[in-house]
Amino acid sequence: MQAQLIALDWGTSSLRAYKLGPAGVVLEQRALASGIMHLPTEARDIAGVRCTDGFELAFDAACGDWLDVAPHLPVIACGMVGSAQGWSEAAYRATPVDVSSLGQALHRVRSLRGVEVHIVPGVIEPDGLPNVMRGEETQVLGVLQSLPAGADVLIGLPGSHCKWVKVVEGRITHFDTFMTGELFAILSKHSILGRTQKPCEQFQAQAFDRGVHVALSADGERGLLSTLFSARTLGLTAELSAEQQADYLSGLMIGHELAGLPGSAKHQPIILVGAVALCTRYQRALALCGFAHVSLAQEATERGLWQLAVEAGLTQPATEA
Repeated sequence: MQAQLIALDWGTSSLRAYKLGPAGVVLEQRALASGIMHLPTEARDIAGVRCTDGFELAFDAACGDWLDVAPHLPVIACGMVGSAQGWSEAAYRATPVDVSSLGQALHRVRSLRGVEVHIVPGVIEPDGLPNVMRGEETQVLGVLQSLPAGADVLIGLPGSHCKWVKVVEGRITHFDTFMTGELFAILSKHSILGRTQKPCEQFQAQAFDRGVHVALSADGERGLLSTLFSARTLGLTAELSAEQQADYLSGLMIGHELAGLPGSAKHQPIILVGAVALCTRYQRALALCGFAHVSLAQEATERGLWQLAVEAGLTQPATEA
């Protein structure tokens, strides 16, 4: 099957490369620990030029051999590669946005190989406290490709900075960011709450559920800052073992996050995108919170990048392949 597109998901800590064939089928993929904050530093020759630029080195490592075979393959990239700290800044597009408006606003940077890399712009919601995302918008568009046209849905993207994205008639109209994952890591590693925790390979479901229920209880109404210390005191009173405390804290924080979602979301479809283990944890918490229509999506980034490339005219849709 002939390759038609190289698609890059280039974030802060990692770089994922996909070689896509007709209709966006994944022909080959690879992952490198070459995110924009971890770029290679060892100089080497690229296209006959001695290169020390980290972005060029990472790009060549990710897909240089693919381009050796097919130098005219179009390349599209999403994520932090388009940030102010990235290879070249792709200006944010304001909500509401859809696949058409993003596909027509790709930012181009020319590599040493002479190949143009088309970077997907991030999305900004400027009203009130501003909110931004880079990379998640592509995942959202990938999810929408498997839904009926004009779908209304809430899409959750769990991670260090969890995004909840409202889609109305196929357009991203609003989104919120919860720093749940990053705060959990900080509290577990650098606060008093982590001092009594012990790692446990087995998921402590009962402790996790208890954390979610506390967030939803009258105690939880006082907010996350009021209930966090219970992750320590329940250990001190022998109500939680050291092995249970991390999952209790996880449930508590996710429960508070979900309590911030609009009540109307309980009656609409919710789709989760991300690492399966984390999405499964969110799915469990959502069920405890009364959200009934929850499903998980796979390969959202690849599908979104393909759809954006089609919209930009970089490749052909399935009917014309």
